[in-house]
Amino acid sequence: MPRCAWCTDDPIYIRYHDEEWGVPQRDPAVLFELLVLEGFQAGLSWLIVLRRRDYLRQVLHGFDPQRLAALSDADIGSLLQDPGLIRNRLKLRAARQNAQAWLRLDSPAEWLWSFVGGQPHIHHPVHTGEVPVFTPEAEAMSKALKKAGFSFVGPTICYALMQSAGMVMDHTLDCPRHAELSRPPR
Repeated sequence: MPRCAWCTDDPIYIRYHDEEWGVPQRDPAVLFELLVLEGFQAGLSWLIVLRRRDYLRQVLHGFDPQRLAALSDADIGSLLQDPGLIRNRLKLRAARQNAQAWLRLDSPAEWLWSFVGGQPHIHHPVHTGEVPVFTPEAEAMSKALKKAGFSFVGPTICYALMQSAGMVMDHTLDCPRHAELSRPPR
């Protein structure tokens, strides 16, 4: 099956591309997990994060915002010793900070989706070079998240979140997922 050019032949990446990327997600737990994972991805390839996602789920309490918000500095220090993690103090602190900020939001899923008017933006790129790194909507989301107390949420990270959560659909026209995800919801 042809896929977007960014998708490698790694089975984890293929599964992510074919089953997750660009699929609208409105579940707050899924959105929070994606937000944390996108923060961990900063400066790394998404494939590195995907390869460690299951382990991250395990040691970060299933991305439960209540439990992440309660992490102590000592807990973060212990996590930094774990070779299975992406060991970055700033990213681990950001996960805690973002959990605390998430818990202060009334309806976080609806709020995030409001940056795209509540409906996925369906794009029609011919090739991956036409896909932006960020958009005005991602910039607005980034500013709002920062104002709400989040960190590791620059416009590029926010746009990646929008793509992974299906707020925007950037599969290229030659990719079968484009046609599948462009259909109106039933």
